[in-house]
Amino acid sequence: MTSPVVVESLVKGFGGVRAVDGMSWSAPPGAVTAVLGPNGAGKTTTIACLEGLLRPDSGRVRVLGADPWRADAAHRARVGVMLQDAGLVNTSRPVRLLRHLAALYDSPTDVDELVETLGIAAFAGTTIRRLSGGQKQRVALAAALLGRPEVAFLDEPSAGLDPHARLDVWALLRRTREAGATVVVSTHSFEEAERLADHVVIVAGGRAVAEGTPSDIAGEAGLEATYFALTSPEAAR
Repeated sequence: MTSPVVVESLVKGFGGVRAVDGMSWSAPPGAVTAVLGPNGAGKTTTIACLEGLLRPDSGRVRVLGADPWRADAAHRARVGVMLQDAGLVNTSRPVRLLRHLAALYDSPTDVDELVETLGIAAFAGTTIRRLSGGQKQRVALAAALLGRPEVAFLDEPSAGLDPHARLDVWALLRRTREAGATVVVSTHSFEEAERLADHVVIVAGGRAVAEGTPSDIAGEAGLEATYFALTSPEAAR
């Protein structure tokens, strides 16, 4: 089966710096893929290319068989995106914003169900600009999943959440996977990768340095120890 998310020999630079330098990996269909890597490793730039927000300098990225940079509105409606900076309308209130966004889709998921699952009702009367970081994360995640996406790119979906909210988010992402979606999560959390992901990609120095199931990558040393061994400055030399 063809992978719904493909990165092949991707190169993307800014000025004289190559943020991504020959990145290659793919995400299995109907699975959660966790992308782990230190700051500056190229994961955010790679995901931005997959979302169609940046144009690759060379190499190839494909989402659902299409070039995201040239994708039309029909393709974009099949892809959910949760940005690092949330990208929410600061003057709006959460539920009103989600209902507005849901109206843009032919067959949106139930807004009330998302609001309940993510605990958004507790701060529904507060404008986005006054929400805490964790509360904004929950609204941004709901917005990314409103259209029942076939592929969802989620940047740090549980960052800033308390332990109970984190478990709720993970349960929601498992249900999203079970509904057939391919979920790509960019994260710094080893626990998130171990407990949620079916597939893990570790990136360092603009390249993928390991790819496989969490247990395959972790081996006897464990995921955290393997990660540090692969991403340390010494490993890059």
